[in-house]
Amino acid sequence: VQLVESGGGLVQPGGSLRLSCVASGFSLDYYAIGWFRQAPGKEREEVSCINKSGGSLYSPDSVKGRFTISRENAKNTVYLQMNSLKPEDTAVYYCAAKSGGSCQGGIKYWGKGTLVTVSS
Repeated sequence: VQLVESGGGLVQPGGSLRLSCVASGFSLDYYAIGWFRQAPGKEREEVSCINKSGGSLYSPDSVKGRFTISRENAKNTVYLQMNSLKPEDTAVYYCAAKSGGSCQGGIKYWGKGTLVTVSS
């Protein structure tokens, strides 16, 4: 059972990246999936979540309108499309599966993260 993130890398300010979170060993159909990030010296924060029905949440305000979360259950994958990236988006991005299919559910599985660096 694991979650594997990919799609991170180095991008210039204003650029875009799409992160993927692929599950193996279990089906994402029954889970909400959250995307979290942790910048150097800062606490991990949740930036977006999508519940099992496809409803989505975004926080903090700084990512609203720039990040879009989506899921493709047939591929057991959740995506985070990140546009208009800023240097302050630099962080390790993690996905996590939440029990009960709700974004308020407890985290059952974590991925190991993918590094996003926004720099010129």
